[in-house]
Amino acid sequence: MTPDQVFDIGKQGISTLLVMATPIMLIALGVGLIIALFQALTSIQEITLTFVPKILAVFLALVLLLPFISEQLFVFAQELFAQIASSGS
Repeated sequence: MTPDQVFDIGKQGISTLLVMATPIMLIALGVGLIIALFQALTSIQEITLTFVPKILAVFLALVLLLPFISEQLFVFAQELFAQIASSGS
């Protein structure tokens, strides 16, 4: 493998990681924003109020987005194995 091929594989890996993680991070950001707004409006400063809903939302997002994430990872793995096989011959 040439250094350019290794660089391309790393670039594909990072972009795949971003595609897989972005929906979950946006959900956590949205829930955090809603909770922060709720805390600011009600003056409730309970520390567990910020963590528990975010954990539940991220877990639910993971469960719902698992088919999408696994498909992205599967496509990346197929492309990676194809590149490795073509460079070996």
